[in-house]
Amino acid sequence: MSGALVQILDGNTFVVSDDRGDMEASLTDPTGLFSFDTRFLSRWVLTIDGQRLNSLSTDDVHYFETRFFLVPGTGTVYVDSKLSVIRRRAVGNGFQEQLTILNHDEEPVELTVRIDAGCDFADLFEVKDALQKKGTYDIRIENGGLVLGYQRETFIRATRISSSVAGSVDKNGITFEPRIEPHGAWTTTLDVVTVLPGENYVRRKQGMNGSRAASMEKGLHRWLADAPRVECDWDSLRTTYRRSLVDLAALRFSPPIAGRHSLPAAGLPWFMTMFGRDSIFTSLQALPFTPELAATTLQALGSWQGTRVDDFRDEDPGRILHEMRYGELPAFEERPHSPYFGTADATPLYVVLLDEYERWTGDTHLVRALEREARAALNWIDEYADLLGNGYIAYSRRNQETGLENQCWKDSWDSISYRDGRLPGFPRATCELQGYAYDAKMRGARLAREIWKDPEFADRLEREAADLKRRFNRDFWVADGKYFALALDENGDQVDALSSNIGHLLWSGIVDKSKAKAIAQHLLGPRLFSGWGVRTLAEGEGRYNPIGYHVGTVWPFDTSFIAWGLRRYGFKDEAAQIAAGILDAAECFGGRLPEAFGGYERSVTRYPVQYPTACSPQAWSTGAPLLLLRTMLGLQPIDDHLIVDPALPVGIGHLEVLDIPGRWGRVDAFGRGRVDVETSRAIRPQLGAAPRVARNGRTRQHA
Repeated sequence: MSGALVQILDGNTFVVSDDRGDMEASLTDPTGLFSFDTRFLSRWVLTIDGQRLNSLSTDDVHYFETRFFLVPGTGTVYVDSKLSVIRRRAVGNGFQEQLTILNHDEEPVELTVRIDAGCDFADLFEVKDALQKKGTYDIRIENGGLVLGYQRETFIRATRISSSVAGSVDKNGITFEPRIEPHGAWTTTLDVVTVLPGENYVRRKQGMNGSRAASMEKGLHRWLADAPRVECDWDSLRTTYRRSLVDLAALRFSPPIAGRHSLPAAGLPWFMTMFGRDSIFTSLQALPFTPELAATTLQALGSWQGTRVDDFRDEDPGRILHEMRYGELPAFEERPHSPYFGTADATPLYVVLLDEYERWTGDTHLVRALEREARAALNWIDEYADLLGNGYIAYSRRNQETGLENQCWKDSWDSISYRDGRLPGFPRATCELQGYAYDAKMRGARLAREIWKDPEFADRLEREAADLKRRFNRDFWVADGKYFALALDENGDQVDALSSNIGHLLWSGIVDKSKAKAIAQHLLGPRLFSGWGVRTLAEGEGRYNPIGYHVGTVWPFDTSFIAWGLRRYGFKDEAAQIAAGILDAAECFGGRLPEAFGGYERSVTRYPVQYPTACSPQAWSTGAPLLLLRTMLGLQPIDDHLIVDPALPVGIGHLEVLDIPGRWGRVDAFGRGRVDVETSRAIRPQLGAAPRVARNGRTRQHA
C-alpha cells in the first residue's frame, strides 16, 4: 500500500490507511484499525456514485488526527471536479470520521455516497504470518448501525459503526443519498467503536466525541510545555527535538495494570505494546526530559516479572518480560506472548534503569518499593542466566516452535556470526549482555548500600562485578583485531565478528581503560562508522549487508548509546562526531528517525538510504536525539547537582536545554561550539566550553 498514514492514541489504538483514508487489508497487510493487537476494521472504502476518490493532500493535524482532502476523478492527469470531499479522522476507542462533501457548482447535485465496511478481526500475529481464523463471524444491523462481531469460545470482539445522518445500512456498509444545493455542503459523522467483552458501548462511544479530541490536544500541549526547551543555532535540531517529543507522546502505551499512566510502546505498526528491552532503553534516553515514563516502565515490568520456570514462555523467576500481547493467539496459548520472557538483556537493564532513575529524580520511595523485584533480577543473572557454566549470561530458547532464537537486541536469525559468516550454536553469550550484567551489579551495589541499607549485599555485588570485568576482558578480547568478540559460542570459543555491540560495552563500563582507545578507534573507523552512524556489523565481515536488518544497517538507538559510552570513557570529540552524523540523518528524514537505515558510506549516498520495512515512529529511535542532546552537553547527575560538560560538533555555535527536571528541581544547561562553514559537522567536531555545575541557585521548582 502506498502513502500509508498512521494515527495513534496512547499506543492502544492506531489506524493505517492509504492517502485517501481508505483501508483495504489483505491478510498480510498491516492496514486497518487496530486495538490491543486485534484488527477491528480491515475494510473502509469511500465511493461517490460508485467511483473511488483521488487524493489532493493530507494534513496530519496531530498524531491522533488527520484530514484527507479528496476529489472524484476519472483517473486522468487533469481533474476538474465540481465536488470536493474532506475526511477528518480522529482516533479514540476506535475512530470518529467527519465526512463533508462540498458542491462548488451552480446547480444542485444528488449523490450516492457509500462506505463499504468489513473486518477480519485478525490477531497481529495472523497478519504477520498469514494464518487463518478459527472462530466465527457475526454481522448484524442494530439500532440503525452496523455491528461486526467475532467469537472463539470466550474470546469476543466487536466493532460498532453508526452515523449521525441516517443511511441505508446493509451487512457490507452504509449508503447515503444526499442532495446538496448549489455551493452547499453535506456532512455526517461516522463512529467506529471497538468493543471488548464487558465494556459499555455508550461509554466507549462517548469517549470519541469532540471534547475528547480537545482534551487530547490540551494534553499534548501540556506534554510539550512541561518538557525542557531546546534553543540552538541549528534549526533542524530544534525540529528533530520537537518531532521526538510528539512521537514519544504518540507512542505512549497504557497497559491495563498501569491505569492512566503510560510507558513507551516499541513502534508502529507491529510493536504497539509493552516490550521490556525497548521500553527500558527508551526510558533511559528520555530520563532528562520525561522521567515519568521510566517510573511507569519500572512498575509495570516489575508487576509482570517472572515467578516460575515455564519453558513455553521462556520464563524464569526474576526474569523481565520481552513482550506482552493481548490478541487471540496468546489467549489460546498458540503464541507464548502472555507475556513472553525470551530476552536476556531486559533483566539486568531493569536494575540499570532503576538506579539511573533514582540518580535523576531522587525517588527513593520507588527504589524501596521495587527492592524485591531488583533483587530478583540480580539473582536471575547468576542463578538462571549462566547456561554455559562459565559465569556469563547466555541464552537458548526453550520454546523451539515460536520462541526467539536470538534473545539479545539483535534478535533476527542471522545477527550473531563469526568473521567468516558462519552461525554459532546455542547457548550464545553475546558481549553486551556481560556489560549489562556488570553495570547492573555495580548499580545494584549502590542501591543496596545507600537506599536498602544492606552493605554486605553491596560488597558481594561489587566483588562479583570486579571478577566479571576481569574475566570478560580476558575471554572476549580478540587479540589480533584489538576489539571484543561479538559473543562466546556453546564451547566458550569466540564468535569473532566486529560489531557495534562493542560500543554498548563502553556504555556499561566493563571495558578496561587500556583497551578503550582501540574500541573507540574501531567505532569511528571506516569499517563501522558510515558517516551517518555506526553500522551494526562491520564492513568486510562475512555477513555484512548495508541493508541487512542487524548485519550492516545503522540503528539510531544503537548509535546513541555508543555515543553515551564514548563520553563515559572521555572520548568527547568522538561522541560529538557520532551525534552529528545521526542528527544530520534525522534532518534528511524530516526530523523523524526510522528504526534503521542503510549502512552505506556517506560519501557514496547523498542521503541516508531508507530500510524498506523499518518501523516509524519507533520508540528508541524517537529517543535517540534526546540521548544525543544529553551526550553533547555531557549531562550527568551527581548527588543533588547536574554536571554540564559540553562538547559540541562543529556547526553548532550554541546549544541550550532549559528547565531540565530532576532531584534539583529544574535547571538550565548551556554549551558553546564553533561554526565552520568549510567543515562538515559530521567530519570535525569541536570541544565546547569547560565543565561546570548547574547548582540549586539556578533551580526553578515545578509550578
